[in-house]
Amino acid sequence: MMENHGWASIKDSTNAPFINNVLLPQASYCEQYYEPTNFTASLPNYLWLESGSAFGLTGTDTNCYSPPAIWSVGETNHLSTLLQNAGISWRSYQECIAGNVVPLSNDGCYVVRHNPFVYFHDVTGTNDPHYPYGIVHNRPYSELGRDLTNNAVARYNFITPGGCTDMHNSCPPLNNPVLQGDSWLASEVPKILDSPAYLDNGALFIIWDDAGAPRIPIGLIVLSPLAKGGSYVSTNRYTHSDTLRTFEDIFGVQPYLGGAADARNLAELFAQPGGLRFSSIDKLGDASYRLSANGMASNATLIVQVSTNLFDWNPVQTNSPGQTTLDVNVPAMYSGEALFFRLNDPGS
Repeated sequence: MMENHGWASIKDSTNAPFINNVLLPQASYCEQYYEPTNFTASLPNYLWLESGSAFGLTGTDTNCYSPPAIWSVGETNHLSTLLQNAGISWRSYQECIAGNVVPLSNDGCYVVRHNPFVYFHDVTGTNDPHYPYGIVHNRPYSELGRDLTNNAVARYNFITPGGCTDMHNSCPPLNNPVLQGDSWLASEVPKILDSPAYLDNGALFIIWDDAGAPRIPIGLIVLSPLAKGGSYVSTNRYTHSDTLRTFEDIFGVQPYLGGAADARNLAELFAQPGGLRFSSIDKLGDASYRLSANGMASNATLIVQVSTNLFDWNPVQTNSPGQTTLDVNVPAMYSGEALFFRLNDPGS
């Protein structure tokens, strides 16, 4: 997450050489991406990316600058909890926190309103600095490098630089917020792009919270082995609601949260829009399985194939158009074997 600059102050800026000369040539990115609230305060936008809602906050509300002890949310229907309930790991990496308590207030370069998770009671045990769940899921950014090297990062990782490196403040020695953030990205992004987690079909989203003024496009950059890349530019209008919808679709969690319910995902930025894939495989009996698929066209006919060696694939079930869940009976010839399933959409 980056801060408080419109796309016009980033794209082609001499203050952002790494973004323009290194990232954009290999990325997919948006040129008509907006914060959904028209509120230029950070907290409503960070909350929106986690929940699809600002919970009544407006850009002029003094609670936009309050710590959780003064203003926080009892709502449990937000992304990290959906992930947790689905058994999908998540973690918030925050620069300048110690890691021995839940970070509930500003501390040095740590800005608490840039960490949406600590505003939810189920993450913090209702503002308990010693709540184990909150400590485990809010970690110092300094731990990310180790976790990347050890391939120990979570499935979903939310990274917030400090106030001097996220383009929010002007700080010495550069005294140039855009250049400060670009320099931080130049130092840190290569570590992510070289990691096993990223290379195994990971995705890195670089997003600005708002432009510092309403109705001005902000940046969204996607780097991924699965992205179209090569400076693919989208001129379609998107907001944080569409990004949240994308995260929910990637991980297959629902219900769609707040604004995500009426949004569309960012499949346009990826090489295989829709991303046909299994969302779940459940064993029902000795030779029967329930398979569910995501990313299928509404009129597609899906063929499920089975193999024991990843080479000799045999169709075992064909669905009716639009059907996304199949109960499959595996032939007796596969009894006792380790099985592999794959999807084949003849129309794609």
